[in-house]
Amino acid sequence: MTRRIGAIAFNTFREAVRDRVLYNLIIFAFLMIGASLLLGQITIGVERQLLINLGLTAISIFGVLIAIFIGIGLVSKEIDKRTLYTVLTRPVQRWEFIVGKFFGLVGTLVVNAGLMTLGFFIALMYLMHGLQSSDTSILAAIYFILLEFMMVTAIALLLSSFSTPIESAVLTFAIFVVGSFSEDLRNFAESAKGSTHYAALAFSYLIPNFAAMNYIAPVAHGSPVPANLIAYNTAYGLLYAGAVVCAASLIFQNRNLK
Repeated sequence: MTRRIGAIAFNTFREAVRDRVLYNLIIFAFLMIGASLLLGQITIGVERQLLINLGLTAISIFGVLIAIFIGIGLVSKEIDKRTLYTVLTRPVQRWEFIVGKFFGLVGTLVVNAGLMTLGFFIALMYLMHGLQSSDTSILAAIYFILLEFMMVTAIALLLSSFSTPIESAVLTFAIFVVGSFSEDLRNFAESAKGSTHYAALAFSYLIPNFAAMNYIAPVAHGSPVPANLIAYNTAYGLLYAGAVVCAASLIFQNRNLK
């Protein structure tokens, strides 16, 4: 079982690396980091804050776009090319196919985020002529971004298991945007009354809490990342992504592929 999932994940990683969209988005991310470096040199007094804010935001946004644009085609491309039928004729369960695709894309995102992080730290060292001890908290913020990628990948995979690529892309991006304001949605639910309160509260917990994963601004101001927040985000991200992948596997298991 592990070997089959690993083989599917490796093939997914290899196919994703060949995707032109991947390289285009990575180039744009590096351009954003370069632009933040230039702005940091122009803006006196807030160079470090500006570079961290724009640099990490670029890594987050372009990583999410990679997860969406590649994730929505993980299932549909296999069906269109009819390679899925060849895979399923072998001793491979449908849920193994979904899980393998998930780990393959997550691995791709981790590698790409690592490259963008390396470029970011090179820019930070160039601008600040070295690193500070507080810069270690940047790694925690990047770790939260990786958890965010994992959740977006799971959502894109879930939607692609039963809808078209365009619908999956639109819905995944909409969920990401709404999830980025999940705390505001919960505040609205607390202030609402009657059935609106319960509906908004249920919706706020169903939508992924991407707001909790965004710790870029505090890190830019030199604030340390609390250990309990790291534990909470890790548990939340893994459980949410795991539940969504299980739902995707269940839907794909019962999907009529004829």
